[in-house]
Amino acid sequence: MKASRYLRAIILLVISATVFTMVLSFADQSEQVIKITAKKFEYSPNEIRVKKGVPVVLELTSLDRLHGFNCPELGIRSDINPGQVAKVRFTPQQSGTFTFFCDIFCGEGHENMNGKIIVEE
Repeated sequence: MKASRYLRAIILLVISATVFTMVLSFADQSEQVIKITAKKFEYSPNEIRVKKGVPVVLELTSLDRLHGFNCPELGIRSDINPGQVAKVRFTPQQSGTFTFFCDIFCGEGHENMNGKIIVEE
C-alpha cells in the first residue's frame, strides 16, 4: 500500500515537473525581445530578423539625444528619449522586408539613419 502511494507521488511529481518545464519554455518563446540603441546617425542593430506571427518587443534606447523610430508598413512608431527605454510591442502578420527610420531630425546625416526589419515565415 505504501509503495503505491510513493509511486503515485513520484508520477505526480514527474508530471508536474514536465508541465512546469513546458510552461517556462513556452513563456520564453512567447515574445521575442530585441534591444535597439539609437545615436547620431545610426541604429544598432540596423537589421532585425523576426518570425511572422511571433510577438516582438522592441526595447529602444537613445545614447545621445531624442530620436524617433518609425516603420509605417508595420504600424510601429515611438519617440526614443535618452536615459529611458521605450517598449514597442507588435506581432508581424506579413512576411517581407520593411524599412524603419528616424523621424525626428537629428542633424546632418539624419537622412541615413535607417534600418530594416525582415519578417520570415
